[in-house]
Amino acid sequence: REESPGKAVKGIYEWAESLVFAVIFVSVIFTFVVRVITVDGGSMNPNYLDGDRVLVTALNKDIKQGDVVIISNVQSIESSIIKRVIATEGQIVDFDDQKKAVLVDNVAVDDAQFGVENGITELYWSDHSMLDFPQTVPENCVFVLGDNRTFSKDSRFESVGMIDKRNILGTAVFHIYPFERMGKAK
Repeated sequence: REESPGKAVKGIYEWAESLVFAVIFVSVIFTFVVRVITVDGGSMNPNYLDGDRVLVTALNKDIKQGDVVIISNVQSIESSIIKRVIATEGQIVDFDDQKKAVLVDNVAVDDAQFGVENGITELYWSDHSMLDFPQTVPENCVFVLGDNRTFSKDSRFESVGMIDKRNILGTAVFHIYPFERMGKAK
């Protein structure tokens, strides 16, 4: 029994309609819900290396200390950056040069919880102007640092400063690549 040309065309249209719907659905999910971000640079070593792939979600609106975030529209940086939230709105950030510690509300941040060596706060290079500390994080903003503090352009610099939460694309939730480092984001 032969199929009529009308049924074949209808089948092709239905198949194409399903394909278009699937592409739109996946595009919406990967634009507004989750994204795969490729780390560029070494400012988040040892946790995130250059070329690593990270799954990021935009659903987490409750950004807290320790979260790793992807930020866009930073004043002097063309591409998105990945950094760790050290302080949130209303908190006071300072640096203790004696103890080589980052202070949030006069309490030293335990960087070991993030897999980072405590006591690394200084910069070995800097041709950029730094903010004066202590600094209070403004409303709807966060203060971020790279895990590799020695070589990270972050909220310590005037050119980056406090990060408006509207510029946070999302929070890292899963380390995808390389496979040997696959797992929940640190």
